[in-house]
Amino acid sequence: MALEFTTSYVKDTLALFRQFKRLAEAALTQASEEQLLAAIDPESNSLAVIVKHMAGNMRSRWTDFLTSDGEKPDRNRDSEFEEPPATREEIMRLWEDGWSRLFSALESLTDEDLPRTITIRGEAHSVMQAINRQVAHYAYHCGQIVFLAKHFKGSDWKCLSVPRRQSEVFNQRVRAGEASQR
Repeated sequence: MALEFTTSYVKDTLALFRQFKRLAEAALTQASEEQLLAAIDPESNSLAVIVKHMAGNMRSRWTDFLTSDGEKPDRNRDSEFEEPPATREEIMRLWEDGWSRLFSALESLTDEDLPRTITIRGEAHSVMQAINRQVAHYAYHCGQIVFLAKHFKGSDWKCLSVPRRQSEVFNQRVRAGEASQR
């Protein structure tokens, strides 16, 4: 996706979250049903567990984002790391529900909302701080998803960005595209 020039923090953050979501989905798509549930060691999380945790966090943080604490009283974070969803369909249902809540909350904001105060676990955050907290959190977990899926696929992995040893070819295509648009 081409970068859209903007000075709107909310608009730019939405674009970042959409990019994280696309990358992670492209990785999840490459993983087999078995790989979605596999952990590389007893202390690691499977792709399904990471998705379950992200979805639980998103439900808690983005539901009633401006009006209630971002850590909902009915959230059981520890359970997010146990009993992962058993099927791709269930995993993706949780995934879509979480992202839907995030996009719904963010799309309703304007940059004028950024200095407002919200709470997470009883601690005051500006709206911008709360968003930044989640940008970092979801980037971390989306990176884990890509890493694990790539690990499981090995040489069958289909690159999600510029393939190795293809940077110059990619750059030439970009320059040619820019030149043709002038």
